[in-house]
Amino acid sequence: MAEHNDLGKKGEELARKDLIEKGFEILHHNWRYGNDEIDIIAEKDNMLIIIEVKTRKSNLFAEPEESVTKTKQKFLVRAANAYVQQKNIENEVRFDIVTVLVSGSQFKINHIEDAFYPVL
Repeated sequence: MAEHNDLGKKGEELARKDLIEKGFEILHHNWRYGNDEIDIIAEKDNMLIIIEVKTRKSNLFAEPEESVTKTKQKFLVRAANAYVQQKNIENEVRFDIVTVLVSGSQFKINHIEDAFYPVL
């Protein structure tokens, strides 16, 4: 597996652990709808939370959350809509981004709640 894939998996694992410590219930990870994927689907305080995880070794050129483009947001919203319909969810939905900066065995996690709002 490519090094960036390993880094991404490590970042998602660290993000899940951090979310669990903060009281989130992880419902799914790497949930797919066609070609779209949601990194983490969680629940907290009766809210469904769709989470995109971005892991980087450096933020020298840009912050990791900047890579969640409008196009990526559109794919996340499409997958979230499919999930809500399939599971018959009535909870409010929120879109978060978790960034993970990894340097050796050190890491820094930043959880951005309400990172973007779906455009209908």
